[in-house]
Order: sequence, then C-alpha cells, then structure tokens
Amino acid sequence: MQAFVQQIVDNPLASLAIVGNLVIIESLLSVDNAAVLATMVMDLPATQRDKALKYGIFGAYIFRGLAMLFASFLIKIWWLKPLGGLYLLYLVYNWWKGKQTTTEEDDIIDKKTNWFYKTTARSIGSFWATVALVELMDMAFSIDNVFAAVAFSSNIILICTGVFIGILAMRFVAQAFVQLMHRYPFLETSAFVVIAILGVKLLMSLYEHFYPLSCISVFLGSHTADIAVSIITVTIFLMPILSAYLFNYPKQNKL
Repeated sequence: MQAFVQQIVDNPLASLAIVGNLVIIESLLSVDNAAVLATMVMDLPATQRDKALKYGIFGAYIFRGLAMLFASFLIKIWWLKPLGGLYLLYLVYNWWKGKQTTTEEDDIIDKKTNWFYKTTARSIGSFWATVALVELMDMAFSIDNVFAAVAFSSNIILICTGVFIGILAMRFVAQAFVQLMHRYPFLETSAFVVIAILGVKLLMSLYEHFYPLSCISVFLGSHTADIAVSIITVTIFLMPILSAYLFNYPKQNKL
C-alpha cells in the first residue's frame, strides 16, 4: 500500500489524469446502465422511485468494493489480465453486433416477466423487490467497469478512487449524462473504442510477462504509457465533441 501511495506522490499529474479518465469511463459507460435501472423503478409510486435508486447506490458501492478486491488479485495474477482483455474485446464485439440487430426496446427490462422479481415480490413486496433487482443489476455492471479500470493502472488506490467517484457522479448527475449522450450519441461509440484500446492493453500484458526486458514491455509498464493512454482516451471523447460543435460532424442532436 505504501508503494501505491508513493507512486501517487511521485507522479501527481499522471495520477490525476488516471483518476479523471476512470471517472469519465465509469460515468459514460454507466449511462446505459442508468437507463436500464430507471426503467425498473418507473412502475413504483413517484415518491418511491428516487428512494429505490438511492438505496441502489449503497449496493453499487458494496459490489464495486467486492470487485475492487477482485481487482487487487487481478493485478497480482498475471494471466487474469489478458483474460480481462479478451473479456473487454468480447464486450466491444457484443456491442457492435447488437447495434446491427437490436432496438431501444431491447434494453428495457420487464420486471413482470423477471423470475427474480416475481419470486422476491411475493415475500418482501414490490418496492424491496425492485431495490433487490437494482442491486442485482449493479453487481452485473461492476464486472465490466472494473476490468476497464484495471487496464488504466495497477495502482489499487487510483482504481478505487476513480471508480467510486464515477459511481457518485453517475448517481447524482445521471440526467446530465443522459442529455449529453442524447446530444452526442456518438459518445457511446467513443466509449467502446476506448474499451477496445484498454482490452488490447490488457492483452499486451501477455507479451510483458514473457518478454519483461524488451523495450515494448518497459514502455508499457512506465508512467509515460499511463499518460499516453489517458491522453488518447480524452482525445477520443473530446475531439468528436469539438468537431460536432464546430462543424456538426459527427452529427449532434438538438436538445
């Protein structure tokens, strides 16, 4: 732990850039997640909707915390990193494939046909059954985000800070992110391009393990590489927005 703290002290700007990128990734990738969660509470009375989502934040932190424990093992066990890279690339492939065949309605969860909700609702009521379903979805969403976080840095303190701030930001400014994604729909594509890059970065750990003294391995393990990934990530998000604002390409939607 002391070594992780020393890394932050020695390279505060690089550490700040990594945390910032993790917040962006967590927030943007959670927009779709937030939309799914929102559909699950819409049948509740208006006074209970916000309460159900607020209870959900506690579950999000618990499951992200458990996922962070997994991340600490992920950092130590070298062969889990390339597996994580394959998983991220699989997510990108699934997203790309889904874009060709699915519609917005496919993302809507019908609680009435969900066996978990129906089973729990009989014993604890519709409100707490909804909260339980939100927590279950939070647990599933945690896995994707943590793999992406580990690709940015091996510093568990930075990973936890960025991911937890991202959860908090997503919960309290979700509407702003939804509007941002509505105005700039191409940001979803940008997010998955970044995930693909992070997947490749994790896969490269396979090369680092077998050729630790090569120039490529030394570079990949350096702070310069961390900064480069951070700059590339920010560029992938900001350049299309700037282009859309100045030239309306990629095309943006009017709010």
